[in-house]
Amino acid sequence: MKKKKVASNIVLLGLVSLFSDMSTEMVYPLIPLYLTAALGASPAIVGIIEGIAESVASLLKVFSGYIGDVRRNKKKLAFIGYSAGVVYKLMLMLSSSWLGVLAARVVDRTGKGIRTAPRDALVAEAGGGKLGSSFGLHKMLDMAGSTLGVVLAYLFVIHGVGFHNAFLYSMIPAAVGIAIIAGVREDKGAKAAGEKLRLKGIELNGQLKMYLAVLFLFTLGNSSNAFLLLKAQQRGFTEAQVILLYLLYNASASLLAIPAGRLSDRVGRARVLVPGYLLYGAVYLGFALLTGKAAVVGLFAAYGAFNALISGAERAFVAENAPAGLKGTVLGLYGMLQGIGLLLASTIAGVLYAHNSDAPFLFGGVLGVLSAVAIAFILGRRGERRAA
Repeated sequence: MKKKKVASNIVLLGLVSLFSDMSTEMVYPLIPLYLTAALGASPAIVGIIEGIAESVASLLKVFSGYIGDVRRNKKKLAFIGYSAGVVYKLMLMLSSSWLGVLAARVVDRTGKGIRTAPRDALVAEAGGGKLGSSFGLHKMLDMAGSTLGVVLAYLFVIHGVGFHNAFLYSMIPAAVGIAIIAGVREDKGAKAAGEKLRLKGIELNGQLKMYLAVLFLFTLGNSSNAFLLLKAQQRGFTEAQVILLYLLYNASASLLAIPAGRLSDRVGRARVLVPGYLLYGAVYLGFALLTGKAAVVGLFAAYGAFNALISGAERAFVAENAPAGLKGTVLGLYGMLQGIGLLLASTIAGVLYAHNSDAPFLFGGVLGVLSAVAIAFILGRRGERRAA
């Protein structure tokens, strides 16, 4: 009975993410087009908006993760975070300048910052000894929702649905995802970390500290996906074709998420993470150096494979190396470092893109390769902890 309850929890959390991401991706690929075509914003402004929004979210992740651990209210935090997605769409409908879009994105990413660590902690609690498989299943459902959302965004474009109507329709799946949260069960008997919020007292093992440091450096070159969409448009793809490329990325990540997660359980995290980061480096260098349309199509598919390889294995590695009772906190710290890095990365990419559109991809590609080498060293020094 307990196993059924655990499996049900992971599936329900996955379905919440499926509908939420469907809602998000119905509008996300439209945002850079909306900003540049309808509101006249520059690529640099696109980067600043994404960077500011993500940084706000990142600063909340560690705190929401800790509060969820201590108060054991992860489900409530997830509900609040996912509810922000509806407010985000309303604000997009009312926006008439890039500043309005910025405010809307901040609200959306604030919700993400509140919900991500508690949700990942709930998945980790239910995952038992198969964290890679659990996070892989969650990622598969998450990316399946993204894929469906991008399909709808594509239909909006080819049928001439206006931006504001698209924003309105996207609220429907967001509301469905929020409703599903009611069925999620939280383990209230889990060990609490303490009574007060004392982040300075958290002790991480040396291997995890080094890994998080490398992750932060890597993230400096991992700018917003909006730049990939702008690059594809520059390579001669129409707006509708750009959305299809984004669909290919999401579909690739969704199809490979479960096999990649299971593989990391079976062969160890390093043998999945290192090739994943190498693949990222190759993809970003490819965006800078390859100009043919067929190559760009392949790069978007490979970028989805990178996402699948990294997402489940990395979260599993972080969760299983977190101190007892603090999985949500450490997963929040992991997300916070990514978000802060993304603020810098998107700002850097926006400036580089304005001078040379290949520069951000060369920068990100080199950092991806260097990160793969560093992670191979870190996880190979003293061996890595494998799932039983």
